[in-house]
Amino acid sequence: MIIRPANSEDAEPVWRILEPVIRAGETYPLPRDMSRDAALAYWLAPHHAVFVAVEAGAIAGTYYLRANNAGGGAHVANCGYMVAGGATGRGVARAMCAHSLARAKERGFRAMQFNFVIASNERAVRLWQAMGFSIVGRLPGAFAHPAHGDVDALVMWRAL
Repeated sequence: MIIRPANSEDAEPVWRILEPVIRAGETYPLPRDMSRDAALAYWLAPHHAVFVAVEAGAIAGTYYLRANNAGGGAHVANCGYMVAGGATGRGVARAMCAHSLARAKERGFRAMQFNFVIASNERAVRLWQAMGFSIVGRLPGAFAHPAHGDVDALVMWRAL
């Protein structure tokens, strides 16, 4: 697997990853009817450093890296990750997380924070914990899950 910066030619493969995740509405607090253009504008925003994970010539995942906040909070990084449906369970998210931690440290960030990890996404929670993140906050019922109703969202953090 190769993880590289995204380029303009990656928009369609990235959209093919984003769309089913957004439509399912189970792991990201994005409108389920979000348009292609709005989703790509969000993911590929100018203040995001966007990367893609390429496996066997196809984009298997994507992530963005950004400052979590401005000013006094700009030393803490934030990321969002999505994996293609057919690539789950193959270590793509783990590889992207490891890559993002290294890139964040290279860019001078001193910590990374995930602001809104959906607690019912147990696979992601376990992975982030295995990657050194701690649950530092719980937002009771903060996410309206389409199948489970209101579920908690977690704030996860780790030093770099």
